[in-house]
Amino acid sequence: MKKLFLIIGAPGSGKTTDAQIIAQNNPESMVHYSTGDLLRAEVASGSERGKLIDSFVSKGNLVPLDIVVETIVGAIEKAPRENVLIDGYPRSVEQMEALDKVLQTRSDVAIASVIEVVVSEEVACERVLGRARGDDDNVEVFKNRMKVYLTPLPQIQNFYVERNLLIKINGERTIEEIVADIEKHIKSKI
Repeated sequence: MKKLFLIIGAPGSGKTTDAQIIAQNNPESMVHYSTGDLLRAEVASGSERGKLIDSFVSKGNLVPLDIVVETIVGAIEKAPRENVLIDGYPRSVEQMEALDKVLQTRSDVAIASVIEVVVSEEVACERVLGRARGDDDNVEVFKNRMKVYLTPLPQIQNFYVERNLLIKINGERTIEEIVADIEKHIKSKI
């Protein structure tokens, strides 16, 4: 049975970097996929789906649900390890419910934990604008991305708290401290 660890957090919370380091520290037992990386790879491929994804991402909006769920489930199925870390998912109540619906029909995959990396909006903004990777890293787009993240967050938190799956990690410390806390929690669930 594959154990799924969902790592959520605001843009700039460090969730992708944290998950990458943890997977690199545990290559024999864990694999990491970033929702953003999976979607960006599709855009880079130049496919019709990639062009469609780009039309949403370039404005800071969410990619349509069916495309995201297909991408995530495909990655889990092909994962070479039993423990799969996915960051940046779910980003909406609909994404959460769609994944839950798919997982209810499966006996080979289950969510082991949802880890929220918590940072303030100020810290998130400083980090995103400080790294400025592309056209989608400006104040206006950041504010939209933050709103898109924060609006469904209470419902997402409640959903996973009710299932005893949510843990919050303070993301405003050193990367070593954050990674150590997340890694310890993941190992306690394996």
